[in-house]
Amino acid sequence: MAEACDIEVVVFDILGTMVDEPGGLRAALRDALPASDAPSATVSVEQLLTVWQEHVEHEQQRIGEATRAYADAAVIDREAAERVADCAGLTDPVAIERLATAGQRLEPWADSLAGLTSLAQRFPVLGLSNASRATLLRLNAHAGLRWHQALSAEDARAYKPAPDVYRLAVDAAGCPPERVLMVAAHAWDLRGAQAVGMRTAYVRRPAGDPPESTDTFDWRSDSLDELVAALTAP
Repeated sequence: MAEACDIEVVVFDILGTMVDEPGGLRAALRDALPASDAPSATVSVEQLLTVWQEHVEHEQQRIGEATRAYADAAVIDREAAERVADCAGLTDPVAIERLATAGQRLEPWADSLAGLTSLAQRFPVLGLSNASRATLLRLNAHAGLRWHQALSAEDARAYKPAPDVYRLAVDAAGCPPERVLMVAAHAWDLRGAQAVGMRTAYVRRPAGDPPESTDTFDWRSDSLDELVAALTAP
């Protein structure tokens, strides 16, 4: 395990780690369904959420495999919203547009703001997200996430876990990757960070991807508060 004194810069995943992405999408879907001409009970919110998530994951994977030209996350979110609208019988263009931008209005987890503030008093803190630059700007403002710098995977024209995305954070940090800590609720994200030499900290969230027995992350915490305490202990 790394020591906190070995860390110069802390980098946070945002979607799912600092904000409740699935909960925000569920809320947006519930808001959109009453506007549908079809009975909202025909397709459940959970089914529509699965349609959305599977589309995003599939398209990002295609881009990573170079079977699709790069498209930023806002474009893929709009495609996902249109797929959901087709499934739900949603035809109101205003409702579809609002659904497409749901990623701009996600709520922070209960410990996110205080934890970020505490760590920012000790370390430079960066956000690193697959969200597009425009979405990230509005999401950070909506959720009250205050970073020393927020980085979008759009600048690498790739999606995590592509190495070039993590290198954005390492380059911004201006120090060796082993002195940069990646914090995420997704084990796959942390494995990507490890692949470029970054330190790693897993924080458990309801919608995260938990570690497997073979994962060797530097820290594992049940909450951001717990990780903050470990990193700021005298």
